[in-house]
Amino acid sequence: MKIATYNVNGIGARLPVLLRWLREAKPDVVCLQELKAPQERFPAEALQQEGYHAVWHGQKSWNGVAILARGAEPKLTRRGLPGDPEDEQSRYIEATVKEVLIGCLYLPNGNPAPGPKFDYKLQWFERLSAHAHELLSSGVPVILAGDYNVIPTDLDAYKPERLIDDALFRPATRSAFHALLAQGWTDAVRTTYPSDRVYTFWDYFRNAFDRDAGMRIDHLLLSPQLVSRLVTAGVDRNVRGWEKTSDHAPVWIELTDDPA
Repeated sequence: MKIATYNVNGIGARLPVLLRWLREAKPDVVCLQELKAPQERFPAEALQQEGYHAVWHGQKSWNGVAILARGAEPKLTRRGLPGDPEDEQSRYIEATVKEVLIGCLYLPNGNPAPGPKFDYKLQWFERLSAHAHELLSSGVPVILAGDYNVIPTDLDAYKPERLIDDALFRPATRSAFHALLAQGWTDAVRTTYPSDRVYTFWDYFRNAFDRDAGMRIDHLLLSPQLVSRLVTAGVDRNVRGWEKTSDHAPVWIELTDDPA
């Protein structure tokens, strides 16, 4: 079972890239972020033609998340992160696929920091952590995948010393991420590559991709029930080099179908 997360940075503009990658990589489940499209503009028909059924949570011009499943119907369990009924930003969706609960998230960027946007980031993080704790308590196998907008450690950035004041790298952000892991979640990519520099995002500016001046901000966290099923993980970084592509690359893991 191959599960991926991919910030498409606008599904309307990037649909040809997304479809090409789906045909080549053939993931079983995909979590998408930054759809930047209202609910009615999601390209469900084009994805169905490629064999993918979807549930999605759209928003005009900003945010937006979706879960795709190849040859299966994702069963929607939640649209929106609990904890703030007045929060209208489309940043979380949850569905069951093949008896695995998938949470797809797009955590706020938080810049400029400090400021209201950073405060919202940390508040959203608190809500995510509370919900993640409930998911762990349920005892079902869970994956929390998406663009966390968190650089966990110095190893996860090209020039960490230049990011001291960035909301993705500030101590409060990293502390929140590590506190989330401490609940019992496993960072699948870092577990697979404990000492390697693995990047998932390269800015459009300053020739960042060609210089490999990237950062790792897209993560897949596994509940304890899935850790023994983790086979491998990777980043399809070649997709970042395609024409009219996102500034993120798809990140994926492979799980055995049978826990044994």
